Amino acid sequence: MNKIILMGRLTRDPEVRVTPSEKTVCTFTLAVDRQFANQSGEREADFINIVVWGKAAELCGNSLAKGHRLLVEGRLQIRNYVAKDGTKRYVTEVIANSVEFVERKSIGNVGSNADGGQEHTASKSGMDGFGKAVAFDEEIPF
Repeated sequence: MNKIILMGRLTRDPEVRVTPSEKTVCTFTLAVDRQFANQSGEREADFINIVVWGKAAELCGNSLAKGHRLLVEGRLQIRNYVAKDGTKRYVTEVIANSVEFVERKSIGNVGSNADGGQEHTASKSGMDGFGKAVAFDEEIPF
């Protein structure tokens, strides 16, 4: 079985292109923190190439930006090719089956539009439109 689940942040904006056979593909790099610190006590990260195809690729290209946190489920693929200089090169990447948007990095004020509209602030949870928060009540009614 070949299954990978990763959670990390985009290192740059995703790149979307259309293949000659008119299939949409989106590529990006996910920075995934390691669970342990190195000898100097610093946390390290692995930078993993992700490939998304089809409608999911279009959605990723239109919705994601550098710093967004994602959960990616897919499979590991290792492929090779011969470079122009004649050397054999290997590429390791994750082919995503599903991509979930966990949160968006706070980007501050976007600004006002030319019509004098309101300024918008990005939220971490995206749940601001569902009303105000209710305090947690420790007594459970059942």
